[in-house]
Amino acid sequence: MPKPIRTKPVSGAQVRACAGRAEEYADAAASEIGAGRYIAATSLAIHAGINAADAVCGARLGERAAGEDHDHVLTLLRQAGPDGTKVEKDLRRLLPLKTRAEYEPDDIAPGVATKALERAQRCVAVARTVAAGSA
Repeated sequence: MPKPIRTKPVSGAQVRACAGRAEEYADAAASEIGAGRYIAATSLAIHAGINAADAVCGARLGERAAGEDHDHVLTLLRQAGPDGTKVEKDLRRLLPLKTRAEYEPDDIAPGVATKALERAQRCVAVARTVAAGSA
């Protein structure tokens, strides 16, 4: 039997804060790519996607994933309507890079980092839209 997903309630102010953090992480990832720091850029892009997901789940479901397993957010995103589906598609591709970027000794190729940033930016765009409509 799968473990239940731990969640935390999210207010409108928290939705906007998550979206703001997502945007900040994505902007920092873009700067890191410009500086040729692809490991940092990839890690920041992943965190942008995670925060964007929290904003979307918070806005659409009133809660966000709170467990240690980042894959739980994918389940919540699938329940969060069309906005959640958009973010889930890109976050599903970002999450597998987390261990590689943050814990493995290997480098991240410039193309991988650039693709991660593009995915994160799409997630952030959705989060920005839902946060703008969040009371």
